[in-house]
Amino acid sequence: MDALFRFPAARRRDPEVETWFAGSGALGVLIKPWFQRLRDCGDVRELIHDGRPTACLEDAAFAYVDVHAQHANIGFFFGAFLDDPAGLLEGAGKRMRHVKLQIGRMPDEAALDALILTAYRDIRRRLDGAQP
Repeated sequence: MDALFRFPAARRRDPEVETWFAGSGALGVLIKPWFQRLRDCGDVRELIHDGRPTACLEDAAFAYVDVHAQHANIGFFFGAFLDDPAGLLEGAGKRMRHVKLQIGRMPDEAALDALILTAYRDIRRRLDGAQP
């Protein structure tokens, strides 16, 4: 099993995350509901890591959001291992994958919602397997 990316400083609601969204412009407005969907999964904690809002289950990171000049991303730390029947995930890294969101060109909402739930269940399974 791959090592988990842990953030002991993650907390239930981090005010720095709201500050990030407040300064993230139109693309931040586009991605914020998806970060809320990550929060709604269950016992999700959050923090700013590498300058972007990161969602954790307990202290194990499973997703992040970010904005760029022309698009926003929702990224998954173990995205390479997630079932993605809609083919939303992009990237070629060993573990991480992301979904691109653009104004006027959004992915299928139901498929992205399913992917978020899949990522949450995946990190739960990894946490359960990592504990003695």
